[in-house]
Amino acid sequence: MSPTLPPSFTVPPRPSVIRPTTWIRAEKLRTPPGAEVTIASETFQRTGSFKIRAALHRVRNSSSDHLLAASSGNFGQALACAARMLGKRATIVMPSTAARIKSDAVRRFGGEVVFTDVHRESRTGRLARLAAENPGAEICGSYDDPFVIAGNGTLGVEIGRRLRGRNDERRKRTAVVVPLGGGGNASGMVLGLRAAGCPEVEIFGAEPLLGNDGAQSLRRGEIVSLPREPDTLADGARVQQLGNHNWRILKDGLAGIVEVPETEIAEAVRRLFREANLKVEPTGALSFGALLAAPERFAGREVVVVVTGGNVDPAAYARILGGANSFAEAYAEGGAPGGGNGK
Repeated sequence: MSPTLPPSFTVPPRPSVIRPTTWIRAEKLRTPPGAEVTIASETFQRTGSFKIRAALHRVRNSSSDHLLAASSGNFGQALACAARMLGKRATIVMPSTAARIKSDAVRRFGGEVVFTDVHRESRTGRLARLAAENPGAEICGSYDDPFVIAGNGTLGVEIGRRLRGRNDERRKRTAVVVPLGGGGNASGMVLGLRAAGCPEVEIFGAEPLLGNDGAQSLRRGEIVSLPREPDTLADGARVQQLGNHNWRILKDGLAGIVEVPETEIAEAVRRLFREANLKVEPTGALSFGALLAAPERFAGREVVVVVTGGNVDPAAYARILGGANSFAEAYAEGGAPGGGNGK
């Protein structure tokens, strides 16, 4: 049963500054037997990921001129960009393992970056201290926030409008696969597809096996929290648990969660580059990684693979293309991604 949600969860119209998602049918892309795969890529979005959809809606609904957030990079970039668009300030707490390309981008968009070693102080702990040091500033959650979820829902509406032209039988045979971290994108997808009149389309989350709190939560019927942030290649999914608002939507809104091993995450990055000519960050490649990890679940179906972003450290990306299959291998020469940049 769909939960009754307050008006703050209402999916807004897509603002004109947000680019429509890019639809790609890659003929060379090897897929599960009988599957018809279409990629919905947000790699060409402003700031290089879907996060600008949420960030702009969140900033527009804030009365504060100074916004604070904890982010692995993509939401931080998006929040800094949206704040600058609307004449506000943004300060982003990032973990010390963030890709340099992401922390540098936050600064380029006008944001301030504060790093934290997540093994000594959590991002939420550092964020709370930062809020105490800046009276009047407002904390913006990167996923567990009604306005963030609603903003992400604009992508679901776009996909839903494209699928709405199919007959009922085709829509029931269609699966949408989305990367899953804290749940902001996935819960927005649920709301967006419902708003577009496609509630029968099944949505699958794609989550790192190393950070499978979401899959554990679905199995147990309650939120499961990991003891620490997982060291997965998918830096945007290095969370300990789903958000409370997100869980409220996802516990009944997802058809399932595929747990993707690190080898399949890396292989998905390589395959999307070689067979679809797409540069995709490991988190964004989780959705295609789910097809590699569990091909039997998608055989014979029409599948929309949502690729959420392409902001990846160039050196780590080169190592993944060269065969690196883990976080340690991808960042072997430089230690942490960017030598002190955080998620």
